[in-house]
Amino acid sequence: MKKILSTALAFGLLAAFSAEAAEWTVDKVHSKIGFAVKHLTISTVRGEFTSYDAAIHFDPQKPEQLSFEATIDVNSISTENDRRDTHLKSPDFFDAEHFPTMTFKSKTAQKIADGQFKVTGDLTIRGTTREVVLDVEGLHQVVELVGIKKTAATATATINRQDFGLTWSQAIETGGLIVDDMVKIIIEVELDMKS
Repeated sequence: MKKILSTALAFGLLAAFSAEAAEWTVDKVHSKIGFAVKHLTISTVRGEFTSYDAAIHFDPQKPEQLSFEATIDVNSISTENDRRDTHLKSPDFFDAEHFPTMTFKSKTAQKIADGQFKVTGDLTIRGTTREVVLDVEGLHQVVELVGIKKTAATATATINRQDFGLTWSQAIETGGLIVDDMVKIIIEVELDMKS
């Protein structure tokens, strides 16, 4: 009898934990997956990917246990300049014809302070996978007027595009590159808890 009760209790605790680790959906009206990179060493070009899918699981009471993965449509890149966007989709950069998506899949999350985390995961661009650490801020839960549970977060990281095969580069006379090697990733998401 004790063994049966212990087994039932274990299953009950597992079910409770599973219920807490809810799935969240991205509110794309209030979210953006963007990047920033230096141009000619003196200005910053900003862009975003407007089409993506993401799966996020976490318990607001234990946000350090969060996990998520995302698939981004490379062809949705927008820097508000058609000529530049076409070049970015070409083999010089993303080679969107052969590598139409890039992905991120988290592996671990470490709580640094209240509302601050480091999330380590695998980023794949042009078929090349590298480990990247995202600095995440937020994940505080609120309840909207209509009763929807919501949270939001900002995640940033800086990567070297050369590590992912985006190798096109031209030097300028005064030193530096037309397009800098270091690219800042800026992700801003608002999330709704799935009912």
